[in-house]
Amino acid sequence: MKFLRKRIDKIKPHFEEGGRFYFLHSVFDGFETFLYVPDHVTKKGAHIRDAIDMKRTMIIVVAALAPAILFGIYNTGLQHFIATGQEQDFWPMIVYGLMKVIPLIAVSYIVGLGIEFAFAQIRKHEINEGFLVSGMLIPLIVPADTPLWMLALATAFAVIIGKEVFGGTGMNILNPALTARAFLFFAYPSWMSGDKVWVSGMMNGEGIIDGYSGATLLAQSAAGAGEFVNGLGEKIGHMEMFIGTIPGSVGETSVLAILIGAIILLVSGIGSWRIMLSTLVGGVLMGLLLNAFAVNPAMEVPWFEHLMIGGFAFGLVFMATDPVTAAQTNRGKYIYGFLIGFLAILIRVLNPAYPEGMMLAILLMNVFAPLIDHMVVQQNIKKRLKRSVSSVKS
Repeated sequence: MKFLRKRIDKIKPHFEEGGRFYFLHSVFDGFETFLYVPDHVTKKGAHIRDAIDMKRTMIIVVAALAPAILFGIYNTGLQHFIATGQEQDFWPMIVYGLMKVIPLIAVSYIVGLGIEFAFAQIRKHEINEGFLVSGMLIPLIVPADTPLWMLALATAFAVIIGKEVFGGTGMNILNPALTARAFLFFAYPSWMSGDKVWVSGMMNGEGIIDGYSGATLLAQSAAGAGEFVNGLGEKIGHMEMFIGTIPGSVGETSVLAILIGAIILLVSGIGSWRIMLSTLVGGVLMGLLLNAFAVNPAMEVPWFEHLMIGGFAFGLVFMATDPVTAAQTNRGKYIYGFLIGFLAILIRVLNPAYPEGMMLAILLMNVFAPLIDHMVVQQNIKKRLKRSVSSVKS
Protein backbone atom coordinates (compact mmCIF):
# COMPACT_ATOMS: atom_id res chain seq x y z
CA MET A 1 0.00 0.00 0.00
CA LYS A 2 2.94 2.34 0.61
CA PHE A 3 4.02 1.87 -3.00
CA LEU A 4 0.55 2.87 -4.21
CA ARG A 5 0.50 5.90 -1.89
CA LYS A 6 3.92 7.03 -3.15
CA ARG A 7 2.86 6.54 -6.75
CA ILE A 8 -0.29 8.63 -6.24
CA ASP A 9 1.70 11.40 -4.52
CA LYS A 10 4.17 11.43 -7.40
CA ILE A 11 1.58 11.99 -10.13
CA LYS A 12 -0.72 14.19 -8.03
CA PRO A 13 0.93 17.53 -9.00
CA HIS A 14 0.00 16.92 -12.63
CA PHE A 15 -3.70 17.00 -11.66
CA GLU A 16 -3.50 20.07 -9.42
CA GLU A 17 -3.89 23.68 -10.52
CA GLY A 18 -1.12 24.50 -12.99
CA GLY A 19 -0.56 20.86 -13.94
CA ARG A 20 -1.05 19.65 -17.49
CA PHE A 21 -3.90 17.33 -16.49
CA TYR A 22 -5.70 19.78 -14.22
CA PHE A 23 -8.85 19.43 -16.34
CA LEU A 24 -9.10 15.87 -14.94
CA HIS A 25 -8.69 17.01 -11.33
CA SER A 26 -12.20 15.84 -10.32
CA VAL A 27 -11.59 12.36 -11.70
CA PHE A 28 -8.21 12.01 -9.99
CA ASP A 29 -9.58 13.33 -6.70
CA GLY A 30 -12.45 10.85 -6.90
CA PHE A 31 -10.10 7.88 -7.25
CA GLU A 32 -7.66 9.14 -4.61
CA THR A 33 -10.31 9.76 -1.96
CA PHE A 34 -11.90 6.40 -2.78
CA LEU A 35 -8.61 4.65 -1.93
CA TYR A 36 -7.54 6.85 0.98
CA VAL A 37 -9.28 9.07 3.54
CA PRO A 38 -8.77 12.69 2.36
CA ASP A 39 -6.32 14.82 4.35
CA HIS A 40 -8.48 17.95 4.26
CA VAL A 41 -11.68 19.18 5.90
CA THR A 42 -14.19 21.92 5.17
CA LYS A 43 -12.72 25.42 5.46
CA LYS A 44 -15.78 27.45 6.44
CA GLY A 45 -19.28 27.15 7.85
CA ALA A 46 -20.60 24.77 10.46
CA HIS A 47 -19.57 21.18 10.00
CA ILE A 48 -19.19 17.95 11.94
CA ARG A 49 -15.76 16.44 12.53
CA ASP A 50 -15.77 12.66 12.32
CA ALA A 51 -13.42 9.81 11.51
CA ILE A 52 -15.54 8.65 8.58
CA ASP A 53 -16.22 10.44 5.32
CA MET A 54 -18.96 9.97 2.74
CA LYS A 55 -17.11 7.36 0.70
CA ARG A 56 -16.49 5.20 3.77
CA THR A 57 -20.16 5.55 4.70
CA MET A 58 -21.23 4.42 1.23
CA ILE A 59 -18.82 1.47 1.33
CA ILE A 60 -20.39 0.25 4.59
CA VAL A 61 -23.80 0.33 2.89
CA VAL A 62 -22.38 -1.68 -0.02
CA ALA A 63 -21.00 -4.18 2.54
CA ALA A 64 -24.49 -4.40 4.06
CA LEU A 65 -25.81 -5.21 0.58
CA ALA A 66 -23.30 -8.04 0.12
CA PRO A 67 -25.51 -10.81 1.62
CA ALA A 68 -28.39 -9.83 -0.69
CA ILE A 69 -26.02 -9.71 -3.67
CA LEU A 70 -24.55 -13.14 -2.96
CA PHE A 71 -27.94 -14.74 -2.36
CA GLY A 72 -29.31 -13.03 -5.47
CA ILE A 73 -26.57 -14.65 -7.56
CA TYR A 74 -27.41 -18.06 -6.10
CA ASN A 75 -31.17 -17.65 -6.45
CA THR A 76 -30.90 -16.46 -10.06
CA GLY A 77 -29.18 -19.71 -10.95
CA LEU A 78 -31.51 -21.79 -8.77
CA GLN A 79 -34.71 -20.44 -10.32
CA HIS A 80 -33.34 -20.89 -13.84
CA PHE A 81 -32.30 -24.49 -13.17
CA ILE A 82 -35.71 -25.28 -11.66
CA ALA A 83 -37.48 -23.73 -14.63
CA THR A 84 -35.38 -25.68 -17.14
CA GLY A 85 -35.53 -28.95 -15.23
CA GLN A 86 -31.75 -29.16 -14.80
CA GLU A 87 -30.01 -30.84 -11.88
CA GLN A 88 -29.54 -28.22 -9.18
CA ASP A 89 -25.80 -28.43 -8.57
CA PHE A 90 -24.43 -25.57 -6.46
CA TRP A 91 -21.47 -24.34 -8.50
CA PRO A 92 -23.14 -24.45 -11.93
CA MET A 93 -25.99 -22.38 -10.45
CA ILE A 94 -23.48 -19.89 -9.01
CA VAL A 95 -21.71 -19.58 -12.35
CA TYR A 96 -25.00 -18.99 -14.15
CA GLY A 97 -26.04 -16.42 -11.55
CA LEU A 98 -22.73 -14.59 -11.90
CA MET A 99 -23.11 -14.48 -15.68
CA LYS A 100 -26.51 -12.79 -15.29
CA VAL A 101 -25.90 -10.48 -12.31
CA ILE A 102 -22.34 -9.19 -12.89
CA PRO A 103 -23.22 -7.61 -16.29
CA LEU A 104 -26.14 -5.78 -14.63
CA ILE A 105 -23.84 -4.37 -11.94
CA ALA A 106 -21.18 -3.46 -14.51
CA VAL A 107 -23.61 -1.58 -16.77
CA SER A 108 -25.11 0.26 -13.80
CA TYR A 109 -21.72 1.48 -12.60
CA ILE A 110 -20.26 2.24 -16.02
CA VAL A 111 -23.24 4.32 -17.12
CA GLY A 112 -23.94 5.97 -13.77
CA LEU A 113 -20.36 6.80 -12.84
CA GLY A 114 -19.62 7.88 -16.41
CA ILE A 115 -22.41 10.45 -16.24
CA GLU A 116 -21.38 11.61 -12.75
CA PHE A 117 -17.74 11.98 -13.86
CA ALA A 118 -18.88 14.03 -16.85
CA PHE A 119 -21.04 16.34 -14.71
CA ALA A 120 -18.19 16.76 -12.20
CA GLN A 121 -15.83 17.80 -14.97
CA ILE A 122 -18.34 20.21 -16.51
CA ARG A 123 -19.20 21.79 -13.17
CA LYS A 124 -15.59 21.64 -11.96
CA HIS A 125 -16.46 20.13 -8.60
CA GLU A 126 -15.58 16.94 -6.73
CA ILE A 127 -17.14 13.66 -7.82
CA ASN A 128 -20.16 12.76 -5.71
CA GLU A 129 -19.97 9.50 -3.76
CA GLY A 130 -23.67 8.71 -3.68
CA PHE A 131 -23.62 6.48 -6.75
CA LEU A 132 -21.39 3.97 -4.98
CA VAL A 133 -24.61 2.75 -3.35
CA SER A 134 -27.13 3.62 -6.07
CA GLY A 135 -25.02 1.74 -8.62
CA MET A 136 -25.41 -1.41 -6.56
CA LEU A 137 -29.05 -0.90 -5.62
CA ILE A 138 -30.30 -0.52 -9.19
CA PRO A 139 -29.25 -4.04 -10.35
CA LEU A 140 -30.68 -5.57 -7.18
CA ILE A 141 -34.22 -4.25 -7.67
CA VAL A 142 -34.67 -5.40 -11.27
CA PRO A 143 -35.22 -8.88 -12.73
CA ALA A 144 -32.13 -10.82 -13.78
CA ASP A 145 -33.40 -10.94 -17.37
CA THR A 146 -33.58 -7.14 -17.77
CA PRO A 147 -31.88 -6.24 -21.09
CA LEU A 148 -28.63 -4.37 -20.52
CA TRP A 149 -29.58 -1.53 -22.86
CA MET A 150 -32.80 -1.06 -20.93
CA LEU A 151 -30.92 -0.95 -17.63
CA ALA A 152 -28.49 1.58 -19.13
CA LEU A 153 -31.40 3.87 -20.11
CA ALA A 154 -32.96 3.59 -16.67
CA THR A 155 -29.65 4.33 -14.94
CA ALA A 156 -29.01 7.37 -17.13
CA PHE A 157 -32.53 8.64 -16.42
CA ALA A 158 -32.07 8.14 -12.68
CA VAL A 159 -28.73 9.95 -12.55
CA ILE A 160 -29.61 12.86 -14.84
CA ILE A 161 -33.29 13.47 -14.02
CA GLY A 162 -33.30 12.05 -10.51
CA LYS A 163 -30.04 13.61 -9.25
CA GLU A 164 -28.02 15.95 -11.42
CA VAL A 165 -30.85 18.32 -12.35
CA PHE A 166 -31.28 18.95 -8.62
CA GLY A 167 -27.56 19.57 -8.07
CA GLY A 168 -26.17 16.08 -7.50
CA THR A 169 -25.75 13.91 -4.40
CA GLY A 170 -27.39 15.41 -1.34
CA MET A 171 -29.73 17.64 -3.35
CA ASN A 172 -32.05 15.06 -4.96
CA ILE A 173 -35.61 14.69 -3.68
CA LEU A 174 -36.21 11.16 -5.04
CA ASN A 175 -34.31 7.96 -4.37
CA PRO A 176 -32.20 7.43 -7.55
CA ALA A 177 -32.47 3.64 -7.55
CA LEU A 178 -36.25 3.72 -7.23
CA THR A 179 -36.37 6.41 -9.91
CA ALA A 180 -34.67 3.92 -12.24
CA ARG A 181 -37.13 1.19 -11.21
CA ALA A 182 -40.09 3.53 -11.81
CA PHE A 183 -38.71 4.43 -15.24
CA LEU A 184 -38.54 0.75 -16.20
CA PHE A 185 -41.97 0.03 -14.74
CA PHE A 186 -43.75 2.76 -16.70
CA ALA A 187 -41.61 2.76 -19.86
CA TYR A 188 -41.46 -1.02 -20.30
CA PRO A 189 -44.41 -2.46 -18.35
CA SER A 190 -44.33 -5.81 -20.14
CA TRP A 191 -40.86 -6.39 -18.74
CA MET A 192 -41.54 -5.23 -15.19
CA SER A 193 -45.10 -6.39 -14.55
CA GLY A 194 -45.28 -9.61 -16.62
CA ASP A 195 -44.94 -13.12 -15.27
CA LYS A 196 -42.06 -14.39 -17.39
CA VAL A 197 -39.32 -11.89 -16.68
CA TRP A 198 -38.79 -12.83 -13.03
CA VAL A 199 -37.12 -16.15 -13.85
CA SER A 200 -34.04 -15.87 -16.04
CA GLY A 201 -34.51 -17.39 -19.47
CA MET A 202 -38.32 -17.39 -19.57
CA MET A 203 -38.69 -14.36 -21.85
CA ASN A 204 -36.74 -16.18 -24.56
CA GLY A 205 -37.99 -19.65 -23.67
CA GLU A 206 -34.49 -21.00 -22.99
CA GLY A 207 -35.42 -24.65 -22.44
CA ILE A 208 -38.22 -23.90 -19.97
CA ILE A 209 -40.18 -27.03 -19.11
CA ASP A 210 -43.83 -27.21 -20.19
CA GLY A 211 -46.35 -25.76 -17.76
CA TYR A 212 -43.80 -23.84 -15.71
CA SER A 213 -44.92 -20.42 -14.41
CA GLY A 214 -42.52 -17.67 -13.39
CA ALA A 215 -45.10 -15.52 -11.65
CA THR A 216 -43.92 -13.84 -8.45
CA LEU A 217 -45.86 -14.11 -5.23
CA LEU A 218 -46.99 -10.50 -5.64
CA ALA A 219 -48.35 -11.29 -9.10
CA GLN A 220 -50.21 -14.28 -7.67
CA SER A 221 -51.60 -12.12 -4.88
CA ALA A 222 -52.79 -9.46 -7.36
CA ALA A 223 -54.46 -12.19 -9.42
CA GLY A 224 -56.39 -13.35 -6.36
CA ALA A 225 -54.62 -16.68 -5.89
CA GLY A 226 -55.80 -18.52 -2.82
CA GLU A 227 -52.30 -19.69 -1.89
CA PHE A 228 -48.77 -19.11 -3.14
CA VAL A 229 -47.21 -21.74 -5.38
CA ASN A 230 -43.92 -22.08 -7.22
CA GLY A 231 -43.52 -22.47 -10.97
CA LEU A 232 -44.27 -26.19 -10.72
CA GLY A 233 -47.54 -25.62 -8.87
CA GLU A 234 -46.17 -26.71 -5.48
CA LYS A 235 -47.18 -24.73 -2.40
CA ILE A 236 -44.54 -22.30 -1.11
CA GLY A 237 -43.88 -22.44 2.63
CA HIS A 238 -43.05 -19.57 4.95
CA MET A 239 -39.44 -20.74 5.31
CA GLU A 240 -38.96 -20.51 1.54
CA MET A 241 -40.34 -16.96 1.62
CA PHE A 242 -38.01 -16.03 4.48
CA ILE A 243 -34.89 -17.59 2.96
CA GLY A 244 -35.82 -16.25 -0.50
CA THR A 245 -35.80 -19.25 -2.83
CA ILE A 246 -38.65 -17.74 -4.86
CA PRO A 247 -38.86 -15.77 -8.13
CA GLY A 248 -38.32 -12.02 -7.86
CA SER A 249 -35.87 -9.19 -8.39
CA VAL A 250 -32.20 -10.09 -7.97
CA GLY A 251 -31.68 -8.85 -4.42
CA GLU A 252 -35.18 -8.55 -2.97
CA THR A 253 -36.24 -12.14 -2.33
CA SER A 254 -34.22 -13.13 0.76
CA VAL A 255 -35.51 -11.60 4.00
CA LEU A 256 -32.70 -13.40 5.84
CA ALA A 257 -29.97 -11.75 3.75
CA ILE A 258 -31.68 -8.38 4.05
CA LEU A 259 -31.88 -8.73 7.86
CA ILE A 260 -28.13 -9.36 7.99
CA GLY A 261 -27.67 -6.13 6.04
CA ALA A 262 -30.02 -4.32 8.43
CA ILE A 263 -27.92 -5.43 11.42
CA ILE A 264 -24.78 -4.04 9.75
CA LEU A 265 -26.48 -0.69 9.09
CA LEU A 266 -27.87 -0.44 12.62
CA VAL A 267 -24.65 -1.46 14.40
CA SER A 268 -22.63 1.01 12.31
CA GLY A 269 -25.19 3.74 13.03
CA ILE A 270 -25.74 4.45 9.34
CA GLY A 271 -29.29 3.12 9.04
CA SER A 272 -32.15 4.79 10.93
CA TRP A 273 -33.85 2.38 13.33
CA ARG A 274 -36.73 4.86 13.67
CA ILE A 275 -37.56 4.60 9.97
CA MET A 276 -37.13 0.82 9.89
CA LEU A 277 -39.31 0.28 12.96
CA SER A 278 -42.06 2.69 11.92
CA THR A 279 -42.17 1.27 8.38
CA LEU A 280 -42.57 -2.21 9.84
CA VAL A 281 -45.34 -1.03 12.18
CA GLY A 282 -47.16 0.71 9.34
CA GLY A 283 -47.02 -2.40 7.15
CA VAL A 284 -48.19 -4.70 9.96
CA LEU A 285 -51.10 -2.41 10.87
CA MET A 286 -52.35 -2.13 7.29
CA GLY A 287 -51.99 -5.89 6.85
CA LEU A 288 -54.05 -6.51 9.97
CA LEU A 289 -56.74 -4.04 8.85
CA LEU A 290 -57.02 -5.70 5.44
CA ASN A 291 -57.23 -9.15 7.05
CA ALA A 292 -59.99 -7.94 9.39
CA PHE A 293 -62.14 -6.55 6.57
CA ALA A 294 -61.17 -8.98 3.81
CA VAL A 295 -63.61 -9.23 0.91
CA ASN A 296 -61.29 -10.81 -1.68
CA PRO A 297 -58.32 -13.26 -1.74
CA ALA A 298 -55.73 -10.46 -1.99
CA MET A 299 -56.97 -8.94 1.28
CA GLU A 300 -56.84 -12.35 2.94
CA VAL A 301 -53.06 -12.67 2.54
CA PRO A 302 -51.76 -12.89 6.15
CA TRP A 303 -50.09 -9.69 7.33
CA PHE A 304 -46.78 -11.44 8.08
CA GLU A 305 -46.58 -12.82 4.54
CA HIS A 306 -46.75 -9.28 3.17
CA LEU A 307 -43.50 -8.56 5.02
CA MET A 308 -41.72 -11.45 3.24
CA ILE A 309 -42.86 -11.02 -0.37
CA GLY A 310 -42.06 -8.41 -2.99
CA GLY A 311 -39.70 -5.59 -2.14
CA PHE A 312 -41.10 -4.70 1.29
CA ALA A 313 -38.13 -5.89 3.38
CA PHE A 314 -35.53 -4.57 0.93
CA GLY A 315 -37.27 -1.20 0.67
CA LEU A 316 -37.62 -0.95 4.45
CA VAL A 317 -33.89 -1.49 5.06
CA PHE A 318 -32.12 0.06 2.08
CA MET A 319 -34.54 2.47 0.35
CA ALA A 320 -36.71 4.09 2.99
CA THR A 321 -33.62 4.86 5.11
CA ASP A 322 -31.84 6.85 2.38
CA PRO A 323 -30.47 9.80 4.42
CA VAL A 324 -30.95 12.29 1.57
CA THR A 325 -34.54 11.62 0.56
CA ALA A 326 -35.93 10.55 3.95
CA ALA A 327 -37.26 12.79 6.72
CA GLN A 328 -34.53 14.36 8.86
CA THR A 329 -36.25 15.08 12.19
CA ASN A 330 -36.69 12.26 14.70
CA ARG A 331 -40.47 12.64 14.92
CA GLY A 332 -40.62 13.11 11.17
CA LYS A 333 -38.84 9.78 10.67
CA TYR A 334 -41.57 7.99 12.62
CA ILE A 335 -44.30 9.61 10.51
CA TYR A 336 -42.41 9.12 7.25
CA GLY A 337 -41.67 5.43 7.88
CA PHE A 338 -45.15 4.62 9.17
CA LEU A 339 -46.79 6.09 6.07
CA ILE A 340 -44.44 4.16 3.77
CA GLY A 341 -45.33 0.81 5.35
CA PHE A 342 -49.03 1.68 5.56
CA LEU A 343 -49.28 2.84 1.92
CA ALA A 344 -47.09 0.06 0.50
CA ILE A 345 -49.46 -2.71 1.62
CA LEU A 346 -52.53 -0.63 0.75
CA ILE A 347 -51.33 -0.02 -2.83
CA ARG A 348 -50.23 -3.59 -3.53
CA VAL A 349 -53.55 -5.05 -2.32
CA LEU A 350 -56.17 -2.54 -3.51
CA ASN A 351 -54.54 -1.63 -6.83
CA PRO A 352 -53.53 -4.81 -8.71
CA ALA A 353 -51.99 -2.69 -11.49
CA TYR A 354 -49.18 -1.78 -9.08
CA PRO A 355 -48.45 -4.95 -7.08
CA GLU A 356 -45.06 -3.59 -5.98
CA GLY A 357 -46.53 -0.89 -3.76
CA MET A 358 -43.27 -0.38 -1.84
CA MET A 359 -41.68 1.44 -4.77
CA LEU A 360 -44.55 3.90 -5.18
CA ALA A 361 -44.97 4.39 -1.42
CA ILE A 362 -41.31 5.35 -0.90
CA LEU A 363 -41.23 7.69 -3.92
CA LEU A 364 -44.44 9.35 -2.75
CA MET A 365 -43.10 9.88 0.75
CA ASN A 366 -39.78 11.15 -0.66
CA VAL A 367 -41.80 14.03 -2.08
CA PHE A 368 -43.58 14.68 1.21
CA ALA A 369 -40.55 14.24 3.51
CA PRO A 370 -39.64 17.98 3.47
CA LEU A 371 -43.24 18.87 4.32
CA ILE A 372 -43.27 16.39 7.21
CA ASP A 373 -40.05 17.89 8.59
CA HIS A 374 -41.42 21.43 8.15
CA MET A 375 -44.55 20.57 10.11
CA VAL A 376 -42.52 18.93 12.90
CA VAL A 377 -40.21 21.94 13.17
CA GLN A 378 -43.11 24.40 13.17
CA GLN A 379 -44.85 22.40 15.87
CA ASN A 380 -41.72 22.51 18.00
CA ILE A 381 -41.43 26.27 17.48
CA LYS A 382 -45.03 26.78 18.58
CA LYS A 383 -44.48 24.72 21.72
CA ARG A 384 -41.39 26.71 22.63
CA LEU A 385 -43.17 30.01 22.02
CA LYS A 386 -46.01 28.92 24.31
CA ARG A 387 -43.52 27.98 27.03
CA SER A 388 -41.79 31.34 26.63
CA VAL A 389 -45.05 33.28 26.88
CA SER A 390 -46.11 31.25 29.92
CA SER A 391 -42.80 31.88 31.69
CA VAL A 392 -43.00 35.64 30.98
CA LYS A 393 -46.56 35.86 32.37
CA SER A 394 -45.60 33.98 35.48
